Amino acid sequence: MSEFDLIKRYFTRAAPSALLGVGDDCALLQVKPGAVLAVSSDMLVSGTHFFPDADPYLLGHKTLAVNLSDLAAMGAVPRWATLAISLPNADEAWLARFSAGFFALASQFGVDLVGGDTTRGPLNLCVTIFGEVDAAHALHRSSAKVGDEIWVSGRLGDAALALAHLQGEINLSDEHYAVCAQALHQPEPRVALGLALSGISRCAIDISDGLLSDLAHILDASGVGANIDFSALPVTPVLAMYLNTPLGRRCLLSGGDDYELCFTVNEHQHETIKAISVQLSLPLTCVGRIVAGQGCVVLDGNNLPINFETIGYDHFR
Repeated sequence: MSEFDLIKRYFTRAAPSALLGVGDDCALLQVKPGAVLAVSSDMLVSGTHFFPDADPYLLGHKTLAVNLSDLAAMGAVPRWATLAISLPNADEAWLARFSAGFFALASQFGVDLVGGDTTRGPLNLCVTIFGEVDAAHALHRSSAKVGDEIWVSGRLGDAALALAHLQGEINLSDEHYAVCAQALHQPEPRVALGLALSGISRCAIDISDGLLSDLAHILDASGVGANIDFSALPVTPVLAMYLNTPLGRRCLLSGGDDYELCFTVNEHQHETIKAISVQLSLPLTCVGRIVAGQGCVVLDGNNLPINFETIGYDHFR
């Protein structure tokens, strides 16, 4: 099978939202009047971001999901994507499952694949995602203010706990692993939440490298500090079993791969956020507050600082 046969068979779909989609030198995209483009790229590398024997359907889902999560953090509507993929060989069974997982999620969020590239090489997946957002209501990392409440969506730490199991750091039961594996392999992009926060939240970020690491980006960009209430952080019953261990605390605070949103709002919007939680059937939890100063302090039940070894994942450390 040639490169162009591969593209035609597995990655060419109608792109009704584009003026021109797959099949030419460039795609042609028309942004809606009054909107600006929100653009993000994420790369997934075999052996770094996923195991070489990962289920290709789940991998197709996650390849797009991590990019949709970036759009969610900006309050953007997903529109288009390109996919650049390096493959060791043209395994048709693998390609069929990967593309099925990718397009299932693309269909769910109304994303059209409008271009990309394929080449032979180590397995490497790179998506560039395009969304539309009202420039006046885009969520920025630099807009947190002293006194803001800090909120997170969903539950944190399960994906990191599942990875710890796969890496042999801990031995979870089949039942407990199944709970955590869902978070690791099939993260749910919080696009609806990002849109609901438009005009309400000051800023947001998606939690990909760990809560402390990603919150630090907001603090640095905004020139503020934060206090986090450890006991308020939302966890599943599985992770709760390990919170008294260094591994459990690491998974919760700095494990990464959560793909939930961390966002700040004025304290007067507290009840509005609770209403959004009900509306979306999505847990939203106030976990701390923006304060004057620098850095983040995590406080225990006695309001004493908790020490931690790392704040999140960094590819070059």
